[in-house]
Amino acid sequence: MQFTIIARDDTAAGTLDRRLAARDKHMERIHAMKAEGSVIDGGALLDGAGNMIGSVVLCEFPDRAALDHYIKSEIYYTDGVWKDIEVLPFRRVQWR
Repeated sequence: MQFTIIARDDTAAGTLDRRLAARDKHMERIHAMKAEGSVIDGGALLDGAGNMIGSVVLCEFPDRAALDHYIKSEIYYTDGVWKDIEVLPFRRVQWR
């Protein structure tokens, strides 16, 4: 199943610092998951000033339970960066 994760960062003081401290580990894992096919694409959500305020991840997992396992193990989640997480099923367009 394909999913869109829209994860908005906590608005508490220090969240951006936590995000930046965890970013290298987050990106390393995202790149590995992209190579294995479970992450399709993604990127940072930005505010009007260009500051990172969240993430969007397009991903594919066998089921919602596998997706939930990923989210609960994601460093942005475990380090308290992601606060409000919305998950939407989606279907990727098959380009010719």
